Amino acid sequence: MNPLHVAPEDELIRVQVWEWPVRLLHWVVVATLLVLAATGLYIGNPYLISAGPSESRFVMGTMKVVHFYAAIAFTLAVLARILWMFLGNRWSSWKEFIPVRRDRRQGIPSMLKFYLFLRRDPPSFIGHNPLAGATYSLVFLVYLLMALTGFALYSVSAPVGSHMLVFRAVLPLLGGAQTARWIHHAGMWLLLGFAVHHVYSAVMMAMIERKGTLESIFSGNKFFTREDLAAPASRAGEPR
Repeated sequence: MNPLHVAPEDELIRVQVWEWPVRLLHWVVVATLLVLAATGLYIGNPYLISAGPSESRFVMGTMKVVHFYAAIAFTLAVLARILWMFLGNRWSSWKEFIPVRRDRRQGIPSMLKFYLFLRRDPPSFIGHNPLAGATYSLVFLVYLLMALTGFALYSVSAPVGSHMLVFRAVLPLLGGAQTARWIHHAGMWLLLGFAVHHVYSAVMMAMIERKGTLESIFSGNKFFTREDLAAPASRAGEPR
């Protein structure tokens, strides 16, 4: 199916940028991150004290169970999104994240000038702009680090015979459980800070570009003029 759809009476060209797996996995990551942050904060600093027998008011145990299953869903979503970088369309490709091509690397200074208010209008890109893509690649590394440290911490109290015991070998490499816990906690705040910036930049770009940027994570579609699609920057996501 051709991602470009042009209606004769329309001035804008609709481009199906984000395929449904990308959109679905994006929201799975968002939902699980919120659950992980909420339960993780409680596990690190319990703020609910429940009086009575623990078997009927096992708050910490419940939080840990929810946290662990959310971590599994989060990890599977991240791994599936990485896999889709090799199976999806041109705008889902790993080349949109890692600037291996010269034209992508050349687009980073232009976007940086825009974000620093040194340029009035951003260059036009169909998918991720090069600076955002490079940032997202670092975010994925944090995702994987969070999963690794989280499973390593779980292995400390994992029952006999659990497959998670294999992650216990990671703890000495990180300097012990306490260091792994600090890395895990710091990573959470990094991801929460990124989430705030991500929402801010998405809203800002949607208001400035008016190409359906914000709506595209629901519909998958963005809208461009013929001049946008003809610009060299907008073709930076195409295979060569």
